[in-house]
Amino acid sequence: MPFMIWNDKLSVGVEVIDEDHKKLIAMINEMYDAILAGMGKKVVGDILDRLVHYTSFHFAREEALFAQTGYSDAAAHKAEHDAMAKWAIQAELDFHQGTLPAPSLEVINRLKDWLFEHINGTDKLYGPHLNAAGIH
Repeated sequence: MPFMIWNDKLSVGVEVIDEDHKKLIAMINEMYDAILAGMGKKVVGDILDRLVHYTSFHFAREEALFAQTGYSDAAAHKAEHDAMAKWAIQAELDFHQGTLPAPSLEVINRLKDWLFEHINGTDKLYGPHLNAAGIH
């Protein structure tokens, strides 16, 4: 059974963003499976690198949509993105420098919890705004 499951309750009503969220969930599940299976540092590190890279891409996509549509809560939303990106980049650096021997279940749980709370919290708030601007 997957560690994190997408369902329609996670939809923000914007297809491209929902697809990004599905990809992030799939990568979190991939990392979880790799950790449980005892995959080597290279395999888990590659997943972590892809996850951090895609997260940055996704955040930039959301923020571009905010700028395009004049979303009033863009600055606060970006601050949430920046805090998570800083944490994720530091975890990635720690992993590659050896101070974090391997992403642990604690790391993967933090990623899962943050994504779930972020989608169900502030991401849900921008869906109606983007829809009203013609972005579905």
